[in-house]
Amino acid sequence: MKISTTLSYAGGFKEAAREVAEMEKAGLDLVWVAEAYGFDSPSLMGYLAALTETVEIGSAILPIYTRTPTLIAMTAAGIDALSDGRFHLGLGASGPQVIEGFHGVPYTNPLGRTREIIEICRDVWRREAPLVHQGKNYTLPLPLEQGTGLGKALKIIAHPVRASIPVWVASLGEKNVAMTAEVADGWIPILFIPERAGDVWGSALASGAAKRDASLGDLMITAGGLLAIGEGEDMVRLRELQRPMVALYVGGMGAKGKNFYNELACRYGFEEAAATIQDLYLAGHKKEAEAAVPEEFLELTTLCGPRSYVAERVAAFRAAGVTHLQVHPLAGPGQSAASLIEAVKEMV
Repeated sequence: MKISTTLSYAGGFKEAAREVAEMEKAGLDLVWVAEAYGFDSPSLMGYLAALTETVEIGSAILPIYTRTPTLIAMTAAGIDALSDGRFHLGLGASGPQVIEGFHGVPYTNPLGRTREIIEICRDVWRREAPLVHQGKNYTLPLPLEQGTGLGKALKIIAHPVRASIPVWVASLGEKNVAMTAEVADGWIPILFIPERAGDVWGSALASGAAKRDASLGDLMITAGGLLAIGEGEDMVRLRELQRPMVALYVGGMGAKGKNFYNELACRYGFEEAAATIQDLYLAGHKKEAEAAVPEEFLELTTLCGPRSYVAERVAAFRAAGVTHLQVHPLAGPGQSAASLIEAVKEMV
């Protein structure tokens, strides 16, 4: 099991990047860089590539609607070259609020688009022939009736460092998870409860795996949560820092009937709490929504407590098939993010 984290740059990107360099020395294997509707992630990942030497760098996620498939492939190849083959391409559909609201692009056919983008990226990186793709969502070159008729099948000019860059997909729904297990190198779930993951996603993962090309190897999975190692009430207090994020996703990331994260909480068995959180959040009562998040949910999606307890949580994630333990270090007195990475590295 490898150790990964997500770059948190609320306090400033350059400072966060320097902290990643320290965690790299402590054994961090992979750092993910989000985009959402903040700074573009490729710029930040390029900076990280220059500042680090061994840690792998991944996009989590690069939204599929905001770039053409070939630009995604070119960006991945570029960061892979800057990092000497350390890049992981994490893709995701985001959601209609961001895609249609911030980017002005119709949120249509996310599964089909994701599958085609993966195919196109791999064709670009292999560079075996000029790029030609005939799909439901993308046709390359563009046909005469849709353009000038001057489009030409081309190869990427640069030679990618690797002909195969790991592709991860952030997915939650059964069909999307099945597609991920079939065609992607890795899977990025969210709010992952290892003890209940098999019940929620087991059939979808098995369905996709049955169609999987053996050359892809086993599906990688990254999941985890807040990490704090210590004794006493401080650990409960640190776990509570997860409340706003859970309330935001379960309550506010989408409308009623169109919230993937709310549906996930229901599938975990928290139907009543999920409904309450959403009602309160959408009514503008954010603090009340946060208070409605069950303590059990917080405990099952974090790694906060004495060293022996955290080791048990690590073992639970490993047993659920997690290959990259995703941690968000919360350093206490006398600790640093790097020291927490070193401690959990020993556990795995």
